Amino acid sequence: MPNAQAEALKGQGNQFFKTGKYAEAIEKYKAATALDASVPAYWSNMAACYEKLSKFDEMEEAGRSCIKADRSFVKGYFRLATAQKAKNNLADCIKTLESGLAVQSSNPDLKKMKKDVTELQRAEQVAGYCGTAKEQAQNGDVGAAMKTLELASRLDAGNKDIDALMSKIKPKWEAQEKKRKAGLSATEKHKEKGDELYKDAKFEEAVAEYTKCIDALKKEGKAMSELALKAYSNRAACNKQISHFDGTIEDCTAVLEIDPENVKALIRRAQAFEGVERYRFALQDVKSVLAMPYHKVGKANFDLCNGMQHRLQRTVDQLKKMSSS
Repeated sequence: MPNAQAEALKGQGNQFFKTGKYAEAIEKYKAATALDASVPAYWSNMAACYEKLSKFDEMEEAGRSCIKADRSFVKGYFRLATAQKAKNNLADCIKTLESGLAVQSSNPDLKKMKKDVTELQRAEQVAGYCGTAKEQAQNGDVGAAMKTLELASRLDAGNKDIDALMSKIKPKWEAQEKKRKAGLSATEKHKEKGDELYKDAKFEEAVAEYTKCIDALKKEGKAMSELALKAYSNRAACNKQISHFDGTIEDCTAVLEIDPENVKALIRRAQAFEGVERYRFALQDVKSVLAMPYHKVGKANFDLCNGMQHRLQRTVDQLKKMSSS
């Protein structure tokens, strides 16, 4: 049974709200929650008043209390997300909206806000990329500026700000690239051609170019050079793409002879070992990565290896049981 006195206070608060007396309404809703904090409507109405007064910190707190009172009360998520959006806390806003949509996936208000906030995030990210590209270009790092603009274009192709920056930066980058390529040796040109083919997803042709580069470096006595490391690493990536796992293992091993703690090579080799059912070797490489400092590995690689470790360990344990039975 609802608390009669709390309901009466809510009714008084509603009357104040209708006449635009939001501060007075808040006092009534607060008094109602003091009598019964488990009714989400009291908190929701309070949050609506705070929104009218542009008091978004207080609105956020009321929204959280609303959800705490009843996690199935969808309007609570909407109130909290509205406050977070107003405070430009877009990442948390999306999380709140997703939590609300988990309760009611068809809610139109939550769906619309999520779409709007996602668009705001995208626009914010694009603006950030444009600002970074400008700064990089001003500092003379035209190549980095070009890469940043390419990232921005993937998010918002045809954006006028991106196009305007591209029109200034791209000619400089192309001139720089032309000069750089003119200075490449024949061996370096094989690696360059391999990179271009890789970008075009022509993996087998790229493998041929990287092989020419590696063979030339061996003849030049530069099999352990930085260029060799890049060529082996890139050829390993191509071999992985075409599921040539033995080639991937061989190339990654060559990389690790030059750079024993190369995270990318260890992960690729582990994936290739798993592909040819050499699970113990795969597990060993994964454990090598997980034993490295977290900042060196990075979150994405750490999470990937952690998942692989559990899966591989189960497989290895099962194989041990089968061989002992």
